[in-house]
Amino acid sequence: MAVIKSQARDALANSTSGMPFMIAAVLLVPISDAMSKSLTGIMEPFEIAFWRFLFQMLMLGLAIVVLRRRLARGPWPLLLMGGATIAVVLSSLIAAFVTMPIATAIAIFFVEPLILTLLSAWLLGEKTGWRRYAAVAVGLVGALIVIRPSWDVFGWASLLPLVAATGFALNAIVIRKLSGEMDGLSVQFWFSLVAMAILGGGLLAFGGFDLVSLEGIDPDGPWGQLVFMGMFSGVTFFLFSEAFRRTSASTLAPFQYLEIIGATIIGYLVFGDFPDFWTWVGAAIILASGLYVFQRERRQGRQALQ
Repeated sequence: MAVIKSQARDALANSTSGMPFMIAAVLLVPISDAMSKSLTGIMEPFEIAFWRFLFQMLMLGLAIVVLRRRLARGPWPLLLMGGATIAVVLSSLIAAFVTMPIATAIAIFFVEPLILTLLSAWLLGEKTGWRRYAAVAVGLVGALIVIRPSWDVFGWASLLPLVAATGFALNAIVIRKLSGEMDGLSVQFWFSLVAMAILGGGLLAFGGFDLVSLEGIDPDGPWGQLVFMGMFSGVTFFLFSEAFRRTSASTLAPFQYLEIIGATIIGYLVFGDFPDFWTWVGAAIILASGLYVFQRERRQGRQALQ
């Protein structure tokens, strides 16, 4: 009996160990998003994403060297898919930031946990009960209350966060498939390298670079901000990788709704986008759905120990 309880205790720890990483990541991401949005007035979204991935890759590579980690490598098809999906995510979101507030774009993006929950059951075979589906649905309702989307206001740009949401859900699935053979640093290093190569190739093909050309490098470009943004982004994507590596995707899904809190705060402080009453109502519903999932995980773990 003692052995069984010990195994159940270990299973509980594994089932919830990724939650702190996810919470930290979603609260930090809006800072990188704000830096990206601030650059959209002088740079194209695809070039912003390229430099963000370049400096993110360099930061992760430095961390691997300093920490004396081994750079693991998984199956190339998964690495390529992971890099391609994360390139789609970042490019789509930055393009959305051109026309809409960060909080609005992120709130539309919150269809992603529902997509992720469905894909994790379909592609990963994770067991997801109706209560967890209900919690995700409630969180989605909260997100809809926040944004009250209107096609007349944002037009085609309102589809960009939906594209990003689908890409992020697929990226999370890839991370889970790689979790058995790669650590979070290695995963994000290869994803960043692949994403940078894809975006760089496209920019070269269509002449999309503004900061570099055959004449040289623009010395007046926002290099300091780009470097800092890439470093900060590297930290947050590493946290995402560790979260999905440690805990099932369907369990983590509602916690991504917490990002709306950071997005509304940053949007107000940096861009003057003040959240209205219904934004706070929606945020409260979103937070409640994530806390419900956490409490349910803890309750099921305690029952396993009895």
